[in-house]
Amino acid sequence: MPDRDETSPILIVGPAWVGDMVMAASLVEAVRRRWPGRAVDMLAPPSSLPIATLIDGVERTLPLALGHGELGLADRWKIGRGLRDRGYGTAIILPRAFKAAIAPFAAGIPERIGYAAEGRSLLLTDARPDRERKTARTIDRFVALAGPRGLPSVSPRPVLRMPRRPARELETRLGIDLSVPSIAFCPGAEYGPSKRWPAEKFAGLARIAHQDGYRVRLFGGPKDQPITAEIAAKSGVPLDDLAGRTSLVEAASLLSIADVVVSNDTGLMHVAGALDRPLVVLYGSSSEKLTPPTAPNSEALSLELSCRPCFERTCPLGTLACLEGIEPAAVFAAVRRVAAAALSMPGPVALSTRRPAVE
Repeated sequence: MPDRDETSPILIVGPAWVGDMVMAASLVEAVRRRWPGRAVDMLAPPSSLPIATLIDGVERTLPLALGHGELGLADRWKIGRGLRDRGYGTAIILPRAFKAAIAPFAAGIPERIGYAAEGRSLLLTDARPDRERKTARTIDRFVALAGPRGLPSVSPRPVLRMPRRPARELETRLGIDLSVPSIAFCPGAEYGPSKRWPAEKFAGLARIAHQDGYRVRLFGGPKDQPITAEIAAKSGVPLDDLAGRTSLVEAASLLSIADVVVSNDTGLMHVAGALDRPLVVLYGSSSEKLTPPTAPNSEALSLELSCRPCFERTCPLGTLACLEGIEPAAVFAAVRRVAAAALSMPGPVALSTRRPAVE
């Protein structure tokens, strides 16, 4: 074990994916339990870094401003050298890429923990085997890096700090009414179409939800706008299409007061779960065993097919049968179950918290 000051700060090199950053909240909590006297900073790409601002225990958020997939060796080295003055004693590197370990190495951080991958073990002082990468939950793999090598760990559930309640300006700017019952749809998935429940299915669910008295709200980033526009056009009911119209933190604020969230296996699903929202999640090519919803009141819906989970970005068979076979009526039945369960739950998960006063 390299020499390090037990009061020195800890640097976590975080993931680029929003959902993985939510799961990193469990790692932060495990780090705080093991080293309660040490500050924790998060270095991550701008795509996921806003979520780190909602994680209790993260003192500083540091942008890794490089393009997605960009190697940027010289830039990463420069970023690492710029971290030297902070005096980090430990770095935990979550991404498996070689490039992710460059900045901590350049910073001269004496203890550098991560999984052995891409030949980067020479950049780490504690390169751990990753034999369970395809069988263990992602959250458990993250949390394991906070403990001594080889010892079992218990993963705390990821929890995000409640974002600031949506202000009157946000309600006015978006043209929405925050006082009405709402159901949030998260129909995107940057990973690929094999994780996206078809738009016509979401449209069918929107019609059922509208008939039941919910205001449907569609969430996503700019890349999801074609999908949400298709859902809006095919649904034939009034709804709020917010894709590309909010920041990530604003989306989290609005998700935090949704009565129910229906989502693909995507980043916003994990955000909603970490905010304790009643949650229904649809799984296609991915696995509910590896990236399950962590909300205390949630249901995962999937079909038992011999070809899933395949983890492919597009369906190798060209059918998308794993998602096409999930019908809107079955999804709304799950919505009713989690909504009913929320009514009986005390505390922050109760539906009574859904419509706070707008500031």
